[in-house]
Amino acid sequence: MHIEFRHLRTIKAIHETGGLARAADRLNITQSALSHQIKGIEEQAGVELFVRRSKPLKLSAAGHKLLAAADDILPRVAALEAEFAGLQAGSAGRLHIAIECHACFEWLFPVLEQFRRAWGEVDVDIRPGLAFEALPALMKEQVDLVVSSDPEPLADVTFTPLFDYEPVFVASSANPLAHKRFIEAEDFRDQTLITYPVDRARLDVFSQLLTPARVEPAALRQAELTAVILLLVASNRGVAVLPDWVVREVRYNSDYVTRPLTETGLTRRLYAATRSDDTAKPYMAHLIRLARQEAVKLQRAGAPG
Repeated sequence: MHIEFRHLRTIKAIHETGGLARAADRLNITQSALSHQIKGIEEQAGVELFVRRSKPLKLSAAGHKLLAAADDILPRVAALEAEFAGLQAGSAGRLHIAIECHACFEWLFPVLEQFRRAWGEVDVDIRPGLAFEALPALMKEQVDLVVSSDPEPLADVTFTPLFDYEPVFVASSANPLAHKRFIEAEDFRDQTLITYPVDRARLDVFSQLLTPARVEPAALRQAELTAVILLLVASNRGVAVLPDWVVREVRYNSDYVTRPLTETGLTRRLYAATRSDDTAKPYMAHLIRLARQEAVKLQRAGAPG
């Protein structure tokens, strides 16, 4: 077989978009050229890569193997390209990060450790974006990147998607809500809700569920640390709503139950907000790629089985 990088990008684009037309638009080629490319790959491999007549278009078992190779190889190539670009453009710079997502430290520190090895000359600092307005600070060049789940239409600011996550309800297995398949806004009326010390407008449970439904929990309690929140929840002192990457470690612990919010669940997206002129800087692009890779690792770690 003669597999090229474009083949890997093709399989990834089709999987992520769910169709040939959208994938062709993403890859900036014609749908006909994309179809010929797929046919060529399948002829080389001797197997079908897609389940025919499925909508959206789905990968076969062989297709998933090629996708796994794409997920492994393409980020390495992109990182290598970024490092080479850094050698040409200079590897020194400043990357001061503000975080509006209190739980984001859980995945950000491993990302920064990898980043440090590749960009040792970049001055990295972190400022929790809770005691100040992070996006105005970005526009004033007081910080260089803001991690946020609330994009705004700001001039000269680019919001680059990092990854999607699910806000998950977590309670003690002794809580009366433990028997429910999913949790609705009304279920919080007689519960103590434990949150990070963040304005409620920045908390998913309020912005996405309680405030639109005009529901107030029976009581509110705040804790700085995720470990303390989980300890209080296990003791049935209250319930919490945390990102899925936080609750992955307790999902199979009999002291806890985790449930989706609403019958279909809620999905949120994290963004890296940067000044538009800085978005294409090699070290900035590399950090964003590392964040996406870390998200994939967390999702796989929390997957059943």
